[in-house]
Amino acid sequence: MKTLDQVPQGAEPALVAELDRLASVAAELAQRIARGGIDENLAGAAGTNTDGDAQKALDVIADEAFMAALREGDVRHYASEEQDTVVTMNPKGQFAVAIDPLDGSSNIDTNVSIGTIFGIYPAADTPEASFLRPGRDLLASGYAIFGPQCALIVTLGDGVLKYVLDPQSGTFRLLGQVAEIAPDSNEYAINTSNYRHWSKPIRAYIDDRVAGTEGPSGADSNMRWIASLVAETHRILTRGGIFLYPADGRQGYGRGRLRYVYECAPIAFLIEQAGGRATDGQDPILDAVPDTLHMRTPFVFGSSNKVARVATYHDLPDEETSALFGLRGLFRA
Repeated sequence: MKTLDQVPQGAEPALVAELDRLASVAAELAQRIARGGIDENLAGAAGTNTDGDAQKALDVIADEAFMAALREGDVRHYASEEQDTVVTMNPKGQFAVAIDPLDGSSNIDTNVSIGTIFGIYPAADTPEASFLRPGRDLLASGYAIFGPQCALIVTLGDGVLKYVLDPQSGTFRLLGQVAEIAPDSNEYAINTSNYRHWSKPIRAYIDDRVAGTEGPSGADSNMRWIASLVAETHRILTRGGIFLYPADGRQGYGRGRLRYVYECAPIAFLIEQAGGRATDGQDPILDAVPDTLHMRTPFVFGSSNKVARVATYHDLPDEETSALFGLRGLFRA
């Protein structure tokens, strides 16, 4: 192995080889990001992607680097946030890689943690069949987070492993298995500037968090919002909590904003493997079947009890999601 210092126990060698290629690029990107604009403007504008989102220079750099590395291996199909369509690499390859090469790129110039999200599926005969499938078909998923430490968090379907990049050797060193996510926590993450656009159940859930000890839950909460999916996930894996990016009433947000194939499904796979839950607000994310490569979905994940509680708000009668704090039926049992 070149970049991972230890092979995940019992893992298929061909799959580990692709993980190592991903890790190698992540290590190179970490070094480039750490130079913080000394050599280049990584936060500079570089056009827009297929969905009209602004691209930064580092978005394009990361995408090209991962493509180049994976072309040398056993990957048949490559689906990226930065590509309009699936790129076919090795026609005989046995894997299909879905990737967000640089998540949270709007935070590059503010020195906030950013990262890479990936999921690896068994390749099918066509690009569509490879990626338009339930997330439960994933063989592996993970993310690299570029922050004070560069970590690689990976699951192959049997728990979650944490590697940390050793900047002296350039290798990712295995620290062990990530502990299960605490089933409960007092932290929640959501962009409250969109409150007026949310559905009544989401508003009611957040109202009850804000009410704290004076509301029906009887407990105070702390709000967190980083605007980097990788950073939000890393915090939840570390100390629990819940992340919500719901659908809302704005144009283009009716199905949420995050992409199923290369953001939500890989993160959901990790979260479930760490003992948490991941839903669209009601139903498990991993059971959904995307209808397009860049399909968006609402996304709620984190501590199992918290995520389950959000689903119960959607089952309340309309008058109860509009009612005063003390009248929610789910708290009267």
